Amino acid sequence: MTYYNPVFKYGISEFVKDATDAGVDGIIVPDLPPEEGEGIIEEGKRRGLNTIFLLAPTSTKERIKMVASVSTGFIYYVSLTGVTGARESLPETVEASVNKIRKATDKPIAVGFGISTPEQAKRIASFADGVIVGSAIVNVIEKNLDKPDLIEAVSGFVKNLKSGII
Repeated sequence: MTYYNPVFKYGISEFVKDATDAGVDGIIVPDLPPEEGEGIIEEGKRRGLNTIFLLAPTSTKERIKMVASVSTGFIYYVSLTGVTGARESLPETVEASVNKIRKATDKPIAVGFGISTPEQAKRIASFADGVIVGSAIVNVIEKNLDKPDLIEAVSGFVKNLKSGII
């Protein structure tokens, strides 16, 4: 995951080449709308790099179709509007939104934004193909940054989330 400016500055072809040479198989560029992503989409197809685009609760039916047509790998559904970060609860509409997206594609749909507890992960995993947790892990890292058991703290948190899914 990166913003588009570093990719643009690096050079799209060179970035995709170096990313795939390093073993990267997919990229999320949240500030790159698919309408402006032709270069990275085409270079990704040429080199086997999946381009993953985002859908939001505000996405129209037309937008869903367009993102479904250009995304490779999976579709990232942003579960709520606003900024990312752990939440105490997630919107009740997430499952209905994922089902709406499923009508437009057979690609996997992963849900992110706000997921921070095993219960939330379990709920999302019951209808989505993937559960994305970012900010909650970053919070654990920040809280344990100066502690010798940082890796164990993050590992324990992730195992706890995973226990909600399995």
